[in-house]
Amino acid sequence: MATCPQGHPSGADDYCDVCGTQMSGPAAAPRQPAAPPPAAPDPAAEACPVCRTPRAGHFCEVCGHDYTGGGASVPAPLAGPMTGPGLGARYEAVAAADRTYYEKVIAEGGPDAAAMAFPPYCPERSFPLRGEQVRVGRHSRARNLRPEIDLTGPPEDPGISHLHAVLLAQPDGSWMLVDPGSSNGTQVNGRTLKVNVPVPVGPGDRIHLGAWTVITIREGTP
Repeated sequence: MATCPQGHPSGADDYCDVCGTQMSGPAAAPRQPAAPPPAAPDPAAEACPVCRTPRAGHFCEVCGHDYTGGGASVPAPLAGPMTGPGLGARYEAVAAADRTYYEKVIAEGGPDAAAMAFPPYCPERSFPLRGEQVRVGRHSRARNLRPEIDLTGPPEDPGISHLHAVLLAQPDGSWMLVDPGSSNGTQVNGRTLKVNVPVPVGPGDRIHLGAWTVITIREGTP
């Protein structure tokens, strides 16, 4: 009869049938302490998943990423305007130069007022409102950003930000306009928009931005 390390006689030769101690063989490996749980993410450190710019509102001020998930998370390529699923071209945005608005901007002054000249010729440009969101601004190859309403020019309005405003399609077919934090602000029918506060826009509404640009919402051409 075998004897266990504790001195008990045992009829089994693997584990003592009195105290359960292993009769022979290597000692069991010590149990490793459990790994600490991963640290919770810091919500204050949220950055744009596309360009890593710190978040400052509903839209990234650099690339236009929509944090609410209402639009594409990756900027549209430089090849052309967005033509994905949406409400179709029920409305269009027509961009032109507004001399009266320009004179008001110059009269209000500012560090760049003296350098802003009204263009001698600026043809109207029409942009169909399609998809879930339509960005307004100037394209930037360095940031891989080309807004659907691209006001780069010529002539180029120096007061327009790369991402100046965003038109958001609504389920009923209407549109809302939001300024995500442009440098010089946006006006709708003479009233300045608050940053990240959408306002409704429709046919006949006039959107002023930059030094002399006006965008008029019209019924789309069939």
